[in-house]
Amino acid sequence: MKVDPKSDKKPTAMVWLRNDLRAHDQKSFALAAKSGLKVIAYYSFDPQQYKTTKWGFKKTDAYRAKFLIETLSELKKTLNGLNISLIVDNIEPATGIVNWVKTLNIKEIYFQKEWTQEERFVEDKLRSNLDSEINFHSNYDQFLFHPEDISFKLNDLPEVFTQFRKQCEKNSFVRQLSEEISPLSKENLLDQSFSIPTLNDLGLEIKKSNPNSAFPFSGGTSQAKLRIQHYFWETKKLSFYKQTRNGLVGVNYSSKFSAWLANGSISPRQLYWEIISYEKEIKKNQSTYWLIFELIWRDYFKYISLKHQNAIFYLGGILKKEYQWGNDLEIVKNWINGKTKESFVNANMIELQKTGWMSNRGRQNVASYFAKDLLLDWRIGAAYFESQLIDYDVHSNYGNWMYVAGVGNDPRDRKFDISWQAQKYDSQNKFQKLWLK
Repeated sequence: MKVDPKSDKKPTAMVWLRNDLRAHDQKSFALAAKSGLKVIAYYSFDPQQYKTTKWGFKKTDAYRAKFLIETLSELKKTLNGLNISLIVDNIEPATGIVNWVKTLNIKEIYFQKEWTQEERFVEDKLRSNLDSEINFHSNYDQFLFHPEDISFKLNDLPEVFTQFRKQCEKNSFVRQLSEEISPLSKENLLDQSFSIPTLNDLGLEIKKSNPNSAFPFSGGTSQAKLRIQHYFWETKKLSFYKQTRNGLVGVNYSSKFSAWLANGSISPRQLYWEIISYEKEIKKNQSTYWLIFELIWRDYFKYISLKHQNAIFYLGGILKKEYQWGNDLEIVKNWINGKTKESFVNANMIELQKTGWMSNRGRQNVASYFAKDLLLDWRIGAAYFESQLIDYDVHSNYGNWMYVAGVGNDPRDRKFDISWQAQKYDSQNKFQKLWLK
């Protein structure tokens, strides 16, 4: 292992990257840069995230992995410009970080706080593997409304979104962006470069991009900023977001920011303050508010998982309801492969299979059909979304699946009428014809 010979002498601060893959408005980097220590970053393509599930599909498949690889490739260049080395590993962090702690004299570890079960397991294992002399600094850096700034205790979190939203809008605020970090001394860089793995390295099949994809974008902060520039300032599509957000075909029916938000290429604060600038300079209307509304929904599912912890993964959900769920893998495969009796469901599932993307309207319909019509264990559907979706976010994914399955935060426990939905949102069969050729 070749490293800077000076690196083991000067105490070092490590920024352990997880779902916060950006250099700016990033609390861990801001704090580490102020520590006065040498600063390095670390990311692991943990093999546990690329294994095959018991249902026969990858835990993380090619579409999301490709977007992640692109994100890390760009972040590596950005950090290099700040004279911060990015260590890229391919073993579990609880082992990999320990190795680097010894090699680089790491004294401080900064990271974004996670609380769902797999992430907590990794953190707990890492802590147990390290000396007590190592200082851990975790921060809640993925929220729009920071947990310290909401007006109620976590145990009193409303179980209905509207109540949460109104309280946050009335009594909370969105923090300003974190201070920009300046380039550190070049002596901060390690005398070693780390390669980003390929899909093949991760045991995944390389898939060609589909010309009909509604998400033809690449990973990385600069790509997110290009999308903001296009959707807000060049085309002013933001002014019509509320009218178009239930669309099914094309790039611009929705904002598409969810993928960059999911892995932290941009923060919800960055997006929020860009919307505020747009409202001041261009136009403020229901559509500009509605994108903020969706950011609050995103926050809500994070707070729900923070409050209820592992219950979001339980069959009975946070309501502890007892339904009779099936798990026939042949029926699951037919749903995955778009071979159900509902062509609208089939079209959405084929789109997901071929692009790693599905509209919000499509997600609600296929999830409702899976849980309420096929009566299958909703967690299998949620796991398949985790595998395929470029914009997979554990809180939103499991929160939405619980919601639709009737074991979450929907007070009305609705079931979607798939035929009615297809007629309303795809009356000319344009979407279905696109994917069911």
